[in-house]
Amino acid sequence: MKLKEISVTEAARNFAECVNQVRYQNAGFVLMKNGKPFARLVPAEEKRCTGRDLAEALARVRLPASEARVWHKDLMKARKTLKPAHDKWQ
Repeated sequence: MKLKEISVTEAARNFAECVNQVRYQNAGFVLMKNGKPFARLVPAEEKRCTGRDLAEALARVRLPASEARVWHKDLMKARKTLKPAHDKWQ
């Protein structure tokens, strides 16, 4: 979900509309105060995939050996190039 940046003032003036978008359109907002992120308005049950979730899902999958080798090669390549996401809200 992409978060839209809006000012705290704009959020206050249109609070009901913002809440409706979060609830019914799975939208999200970053509230800005003086040009800096202040808070987030996101669905309460935002879906996230943790490493544990991925490991559990992969444990249930049975790939043919040739596909497993290709998948492993892609995974190793991704590990070298990807950096973990930094969540400045935590």
